[in-house]
Amino acid sequence: MRWVQGVVLSACSAWKARYFQSFQIGGGTSIWAWRITGARDCHLRIGMNCWIRNNIAFERKGARLIVGDRVFMGRGIIAIADSVEIGSDVMLAWGITIVDHNSHSLRYSERQGDTVRWLQGVKDWESVKISAVRIEDKAWIGFNASILKGVTIGEGAVVAAGAVVTQSVPPWTIVAGNPAKVVRELTADEH
Repeated sequence: MRWVQGVVLSACSAWKARYFQSFQIGGGTSIWAWRITGARDCHLRIGMNCWIRNNIAFERKGARLIVGDRVFMGRGIIAIADSVEIGSDVMLAWGITIVDHNSHSLRYSERQGDTVRWLQGVKDWESVKISAVRIEDKAWIGFNASILKGVTIGEGAVVAAGAVVTQSVPPWTIVAGNPAKVVRELTADEH
């Protein structure tokens, strides 16, 4: 096997054909391909000069991950049923979880058979709430933070370590806590 910027070339063609409807990785990007799993016919686009070490799980057919340029992703997990978009110049520390869905219905009557269906290779998404996640340019997400469905992290925002983000974050602010709340706005010299 040959390595170029962290991608295993000898396995890439079969791997791309098996999982992706569209696939693009920019020059200078280092990605561990074996950390990407999931459904077929998905879309993956990663820009230039990125360092990607996350586990990436495409959970439904057609799911998409779009990543800009110069993005750092430590070892965490991104679970995608629909869409996760990450802008350019974003830093994601290690241990971060990003999900664009609830995974299961809140109603027990709708989720009671989930484990048995999984063992049969089936996932019922009909009763699961799904909403895209977006992290805009220049944001910094601290270690062990969780970004939940429907959230937009604004440009230049900072998410503190261990924060659980359940609502969108305004640009150029710092959020912390569970659930995450604005701690303060970043000053002009912090932009």
